[in-house]
Amino acid sequence: MKLLRFGPRGHEKPGLLDDHGVIRDLSAHITDLSGESLDRRTLEGLAALDATSLPEITAETRIGPCVAGVGKFICIGLNYSDHAAETGAQVPPEPVIFNKWTSAICGPNDEVIIPRDSEKTDWEVELGVVIGKAGRYIDEADAMQHVAGFCVVNDVSERAFQLERSGTWDKGKGCDTFGPLGPWLVTPTRWQTPTSSICGLRWMVSATRMATPVPWSTRFLF
Repeated sequence: MKLLRFGPRGHEKPGLLDDHGVIRDLSAHITDLSGESLDRRTLEGLAALDATSLPEITAETRIGPCVAGVGKFICIGLNYSDHAAETGAQVPPEPVIFNKWTSAICGPNDEVIIPRDSEKTDWEVELGVVIGKAGRYIDEADAMQHVAGFCVVNDVSERAFQLERSGTWDKGKGCDTFGPLGPWLVTPTRWQTPTSSICGLRWMVSATRMATPVPWSTRFLF
């Protein structure tokens, strides 16, 4: 199942993409794609709906970020050894962890705001893991019970801010609009591989649309 949010910024409604690529309105069944709506039982109920019975939304409607109410935007860096090698970075004994502020979140086709004095704005396609069930010290065998689904994250970075001005990575990673999400949240029942299910999407970066698969790192949204 592919879930999404549509409508004007700040007033998005929940929806799903049916098997024919038509957006359908879910707002009669859930208020938004956040909180309890990301619970496994709720998602199973949405999957059981007859999509053709839901109101159709025009294709021209803006697509917003695919989840709402994100509390934490945790990012894992340098966990893909080939990517570390191509950047000249040494593979660390443990993956680098950094954050994006939630103000970085925007829709997949929204314009990205380039910061003042930016010299090296860059972008990477990442795998987003949306956590729908809270927990601590979770056994690996139980981990997927806490995953609501997966999405594409465009990890926009200002490399000079991130790497050349000392301090942490966060100041080059968390700028407003530096974390477009979506267009859809793919639930585990539809998940096959990143490239077959959610890759190949287009992103607006400095007025240039990008469409290319690149090595996956991971971003977690709670």
